Amino acid sequence: MLRADQTRPRRPRFARRATLRRSLRLLGSFRFEQTDPAVFYGGVAADTADLVSDFYRDLTGKSLRGTIVLDVGGGPGYFADEFGRAGARYLPVEPDPSEMHAAGLRVAGSVRGSGMALPFRDDAVDVCISSNVAEHVPQPWVMAAEMLRVTKPGGLMVFSYTVWHGPFGGHETGPWHYLGGEYAARRYRRKHGREPKNRFGQSLFAVRAAEGMRWARETPDDIGILAVFPRYHPRWAWWMVRVPVLRELLVSNLVVVATKRPRSAYGESAPPDPA
Repeated sequence: MLRADQTRPRRPRFARRATLRRSLRLLGSFRFEQTDPAVFYGGVAADTADLVSDFYRDLTGKSLRGTIVLDVGGGPGYFADEFGRAGARYLPVEPDPSEMHAAGLRVAGSVRGSGMALPFRDDAVDVCISSNVAEHVPQPWVMAAEMLRVTKPGGLMVFSYTVWHGPFGGHETGPWHYLGGEYAARRYRRKHGREPKNRFGQSLFAVRAAEGMRWARETPDDIGILAVFPRYHPRWAWWMVRVPVLRELLVSNLVVVATKRPRSAYGESAPPDPA
């Protein structure tokens, strides 16, 4: 079980959006990830903006208007319009310049940098998010710690990643990743005559649901865990994250939502409001 946390709302506002219809729409869009990325990433971007807006309102009672949202691994900028519509200043960070411009989109304020060593000072942004990026990073929990570092006290961090043994863990090399990532990559090369975009061991890594659950459980006391849930499942199926083995196979994407508690006047984390 996760550490008890009084900052967590009884029922996240986002839960009302987590319907079966939404799940089917998002899961169905995965088939376009390689052939028509705008369809896939456009839908995920809108859903991410809704998710972040809901949790930020749960946490602060405010909308995203006027906030700074840092997107770690923002890629070609599909999320910019959605967060702009919410009134936020959107800043994507991406280590690969070719990926930043892959869709022909330009985002003002784009930053080239590694998620494992974010080029920002401590407590710099109101919201720090990462969507479907951790599985492409060799040290995803270093990246998670960096995201918390740059988030302001009282701010929001949303960490969402593809689970390796889930149906989409191998990305375009699936479902052969169930027989091993290296095998799946070799099979893809034999079939298509080229390396997959997401090459196991280089740009794709095995990240498990249990790792995210353990990271959430072991965060320092000044970090509040607001929610851990399967991103693409309806609300009535969120219990799956609590069941070992089952969560590895059926939770295609795990979301960890956290906050850095505000510091008191003495420089220590303020305790959660008992009200």
